[in-house]
Amino acid sequence: MKQVLDVGQCAPDHAAIRHLIERNFAARVVQAHGPQDTLACLAREKFDLVLVNRKLDADYSDGVEIIRQIKSTPDFAGTPVMLVSNYVEHQRMAVQAGAVAGFGKLELGDPETLEKLRQLLA
Repeated sequence: MKQVLDVGQCAPDHAAIRHLIERNFAARVVQAHGPQDTLACLAREKFDLVLVNRKLDADYSDGVEIIRQIKSTPDFAGTPVMLVSNYVEHQRMAVQAGAVAGFGKLELGDPETLEKLRQLLA
């Protein structure tokens, strides 16, 4: 079974993402809230994908900065990461930081979003 780490989502958004992924893929979704528990989760378990909110719900820290931290840590650098954001400019910044092209919350039901996830979770 694949594992997805969902970082920085509020409870309703985490539930929607978890439902989307667990309904469509043989995957388990784990939630992290901030930079420290994200890095701790990655150190403790192997994840097939990390989804990072643009602004973390817990402290409003920058999701792109967490992507930079993940990608600059040799043990985690190979883990695929996607930014969850409706803003194209933030998606570009995330890709420049090492993420694969992500999706926005408004796109959760879109076939394109499922295809992006399928590439990593099928």
